[in-house]
Amino acid sequence: MRKEGALSASIEAIVAFHDIDIIGVMWHGHYMKYLETARWALMDRLDFGYDTMVESGYAWPIVEMHVKYLHAARMGDRLTVRASLIEWENRITMNYLVTRSADQERLARGKSVQVAVDAKTHALQFVTPEPLLARVRQALMRNDLGTA
Repeated sequence: MRKEGALSASIEAIVAFHDIDIIGVMWHGHYMKYLETARWALMDRLDFGYDTMVESGYAWPIVEMHVKYLHAARMGDRLTVRASLIEWENRITMNYLVTRSADQERLARGKSVQVAVDAKTHALQFVTPEPLLARVRQALMRNDLGTA
Protein backbone atom coordinates (compact mmCIF):
# COMPACT_ATOMS: atom_id res chain seq x y z
CA MET A 1 0.00 0.00 0.00
CA ARG A 2 1.49 3.30 -0.98
CA LYS A 3 -0.19 5.30 1.76
CA GLU A 4 -2.03 4.12 4.85
CA GLY A 5 -5.07 6.21 5.67
CA ALA A 6 -6.51 7.21 9.00
CA LEU A 7 -9.33 4.66 8.69
CA SER A 8 -9.03 1.11 7.41
CA ALA A 9 -10.47 -2.38 7.49
CA SER A 10 -9.18 -5.80 6.52
CA ILE A 11 -10.77 -9.01 5.33
CA GLU A 12 -9.42 -12.54 5.13
CA ALA A 13 -9.94 -14.68 2.03
CA ILE A 14 -8.78 -18.03 0.71
CA VAL A 15 -8.01 -18.35 -2.99
CA ALA A 16 -10.51 -20.90 -4.28
CA PHE A 17 -10.29 -23.23 -7.27
CA HIS A 18 -12.77 -21.10 -9.25
CA ASP A 19 -10.44 -18.08 -8.88
CA ILE A 20 -7.37 -19.60 -10.52
CA ASP A 21 -6.46 -19.62 -14.19
CA ILE A 22 -4.95 -22.29 -16.43
CA ILE A 23 -1.42 -21.78 -15.05
CA GLY A 24 -2.54 -22.20 -11.43
CA VAL A 25 -2.45 -18.61 -10.21
CA MET A 26 -5.30 -16.33 -9.27
CA TRP A 27 -6.69 -14.71 -12.41
CA HIS A 28 -6.01 -10.96 -12.35
CA GLY A 29 -9.68 -9.99 -12.58
CA HIS A 30 -10.58 -11.82 -9.38
CA TYR A 31 -8.41 -9.46 -7.34
CA MET A 32 -11.11 -6.82 -7.90
CA LYS A 33 -13.73 -8.78 -5.99
CA TYR A 34 -11.38 -9.10 -3.01
CA LEU A 35 -10.67 -5.35 -3.12
CA GLU A 36 -14.39 -4.67 -3.38
CA THR A 37 -15.11 -6.88 -0.37
CA ALA A 38 -12.49 -4.99 1.67
CA ARG A 39 -13.93 -1.66 0.48
CA TRP A 40 -17.39 -2.63 1.70
CA ALA A 41 -15.95 -3.85 5.00
CA LEU A 42 -14.53 -0.36 5.52
CA MET A 43 -17.79 1.32 4.50
CA ASP A 44 -19.70 -0.96 6.91
CA ARG A 45 -17.30 -0.02 9.72
CA LEU A 46 -18.07 3.62 8.93
CA ASP A 47 -21.77 2.74 9.27
CA PHE A 48 -22.19 3.76 5.64
CA GLY A 49 -22.98 0.39 4.10
CA TYR A 50 -25.14 -0.11 1.05
CA ASP A 51 -28.52 0.56 2.68
CA THR A 52 -27.28 3.72 4.40
CA MET A 53 -25.69 4.90 1.17
CA VAL A 54 -28.96 4.47 -0.72
CA GLU A 55 -30.90 6.22 2.04
CA SER A 56 -28.48 9.17 1.90
CA GLY A 57 -29.76 10.09 -1.56
CA TYR A 58 -26.36 9.75 -3.21
CA ALA A 59 -24.68 7.12 -5.32
CA TRP A 60 -20.92 6.63 -5.30
CA PRO A 61 -19.75 5.21 -8.63
CA ILE A 62 -16.15 4.14 -8.96
CA VAL A 63 -14.55 6.38 -11.58
CA GLU A 64 -10.99 5.10 -11.35
CA MET A 65 -9.40 1.78 -10.41
CA HIS A 66 -5.77 0.76 -10.48
CA VAL A 67 -4.10 -2.51 -9.47
CA LYS A 68 -0.40 -3.31 -9.44
CA TYR A 69 0.29 -7.05 -9.36
CA LEU A 70 3.48 -7.86 -7.48
CA HIS A 71 3.44 -11.64 -6.90
CA ALA A 72 1.01 -14.41 -7.79
CA ALA A 73 -1.57 -15.78 -5.39
CA ARG A 74 -2.18 -19.52 -5.74
CA MET A 75 -5.03 -21.84 -4.90
CA GLY A 76 -5.34 -22.30 -1.16
CA ASP A 77 -3.38 -19.16 -0.25
CA ARG A 78 -4.87 -17.30 2.68
CA LEU A 79 -4.95 -13.60 1.90
CA THR A 80 -5.33 -10.46 3.96
CA VAL A 81 -6.87 -7.62 1.98
CA ARG A 82 -6.72 -4.17 3.54
CA ALA A 83 -8.69 -1.11 2.41
CA SER A 84 -7.58 2.26 3.70
CA LEU A 85 -9.45 5.55 3.33
CA ILE A 86 -7.01 8.25 2.27
CA GLU A 87 -9.31 10.95 0.90
CA TRP A 88 -12.94 11.79 1.69
CA GLU A 89 -13.58 15.54 1.46
CA ASN A 90 -14.07 15.89 -2.30
CA ARG A 91 -14.16 12.25 -3.35
CA ILE A 92 -13.52 8.86 -1.79
CA THR A 93 -10.05 7.50 -2.45
CA MET A 94 -8.99 4.16 -1.02
CA ASN A 95 -5.70 2.35 -1.15
CA TYR A 96 -5.57 -1.43 -0.97
CA LEU A 97 -2.96 -3.99 -0.05
CA VAL A 98 -3.22 -7.74 -0.66
CA THR A 99 -0.77 -9.89 1.29
CA ARG A 100 -0.33 -13.62 1.75
CA SER A 101 -1.20 -14.21 5.40
CA ALA A 102 1.44 -16.90 5.98
CA ASP A 103 4.48 -14.78 5.15
CA GLN A 104 3.10 -11.24 4.65
CA GLU A 105 4.35 -11.26 1.05
CA ARG A 106 2.85 -8.32 -0.81
CA LEU A 107 0.88 -9.73 -3.73
CA ALA A 108 -0.91 -6.65 -5.06
CA ARG A 109 -1.70 -3.08 -4.23
CA GLY A 110 -4.45 -0.91 -5.61
CA LYS A 111 -6.36 2.32 -5.54
CA SER A 112 -9.97 3.27 -6.22
CA VAL A 113 -11.65 6.65 -6.61
CA GLN A 114 -15.37 7.27 -6.15
CA VAL A 115 -17.38 10.44 -6.60
CA ALA A 116 -20.75 11.39 -5.16
CA VAL A 117 -23.67 11.70 -7.56
CA ASP A 118 -27.17 12.87 -6.61
CA ALA A 119 -29.28 9.72 -6.94
CA LYS A 120 -32.25 11.56 -8.48
CA THR A 121 -30.64 14.17 -10.73
CA HIS A 122 -27.36 12.34 -11.39
CA ALA A 123 -25.56 15.62 -10.75
CA LEU A 124 -21.93 15.24 -9.79
CA GLN A 125 -21.16 16.56 -6.31
CA PHE A 126 -17.87 18.45 -6.07
CA VAL A 127 -17.68 18.05 -2.29
CA THR A 128 -18.53 15.00 -0.27
CA PRO A 129 -22.12 15.13 0.99
CA GLU A 130 -22.65 15.54 4.73
CA PRO A 131 -24.07 12.04 5.41
CA LEU A 132 -20.68 10.46 4.68
CA LEU A 133 -18.58 13.30 6.10
CA ALA A 134 -20.41 13.00 9.43
CA ARG A 135 -19.64 9.28 9.65
CA VAL A 136 -15.98 9.78 8.81
CA ARG A 137 -15.71 12.51 11.46
CA GLN A 138 -17.34 10.22 14.03
CA ALA A 139 -14.94 7.41 13.20
CA LEU A 140 -11.93 9.70 13.41
CA MET A 141 -13.08 10.96 16.80
CA ARG A 142 -13.50 7.37 18.04
CA ASN A 143 -10.14 6.58 16.49
CA ASP A 144 -11.12 2.91 16.54
CA LEU A 145 -11.02 2.02 12.86
CA GLY A 146 -7.39 2.56 11.98
CA THR A 147 -6.15 -0.78 13.19
CA ALA A 148 -8.93 -3.19 12.25
